[in-house]
Amino acid sequence: MDLRSLPKAELHLHLEGAAEPETLCRIVAGLTVEEARARMRFRDFGEFLQAFKWVHGCLRRPEHFALVMRTLAERLAEQGVRHAEINVSAGVLLWRGLPLDEFFPAIAEAAAQGPVPVQFIFDAVRQFGLDHVRATAEAAVRWREHGVVGFGIGGDEARGPARAYREVFEFVRRHGLAAVPHGGETTGPESVWEALECGARRIGHGIRAIEDPALMEELRRRDVPLEICITSNVCTGAVRRLEDHPVRRLFEAGVPLVLNTDDPALFQTTLVREYELARDVFGFTDDELRQLAENSFRYALAASPLS
Repeated sequence: MDLRSLPKAELHLHLEGAAEPETLCRIVAGLTVEEARARMRFRDFGEFLQAFKWVHGCLRRPEHFALVMRTLAERLAEQGVRHAEINVSAGVLLWRGLPLDEFFPAIAEAAAQGPVPVQFIFDAVRQFGLDHVRATAEAAVRWREHGVVGFGIGGDEARGPARAYREVFEFVRRHGLAAVPHGGETTGPESVWEALECGARRIGHGIRAIEDPALMEELRRRDVPLEICITSNVCTGAVRRLEDHPVRRLFEAGVPLVLNTDDPALFQTTLVREYELARDVFGFTDDELRQLAENSFRYALAASPLS
């Protein structure tokens, strides 16, 4: 099967984590590709967060984000992606003191001009506390008529449990946005349980659910998918070795799954590569890969092509 031509959606993808070294060199005067690649290397999750912070810091004006968006849209089209839901680190923009209401329109306009239909998820930094998370959620609601369909929290799970933000997730859900928190990436299954308590429509990563049969049953019962990012989990140390990744076991347990790239530039991957890993390392058949691709449309937050 030609995986590149297989119609698929990308549902867990961070805009800033898709900023390629070559793109950053067009933005930052004097920066070389080699220097950018060196700054984007990391050995564990903590260093990954620092690399992501450095990339975000390179993006200082609305047109910088728009350039990343345009380049990303081209890459998605090359991968056979027909629909994308892109995480914008709105919380980091607010933390940096940048005017989100000036930056996001540039991103949305660039997306609207691209070859792939795009919707957005605003992401808050969970360890920054309630006021920060609430402000990011309010921004998401403010832009819900302009392509924002979801709200989530990322960052350090151990320092920002989802349960602390249950009222914020209730707020965004009352205003028609989906709750799509990260959970169960670097901490245990209790983080996935908390995401469910917050009304999650999808859960970013969620791989530690494999440790709790009752949790896997609950994910099946509620039909809440995990946004699986194989390469990401290996690169950040969330799993020790590629062969240890639980994607196959989760699939066989009947847990709904969608394959994604997370931060393709930082993890040096593509969506086609993630499907190749599922096939070549974990033995997914063509029919199973088609099922994963169908899932990517089925679990999109709003109407999408082929859904």
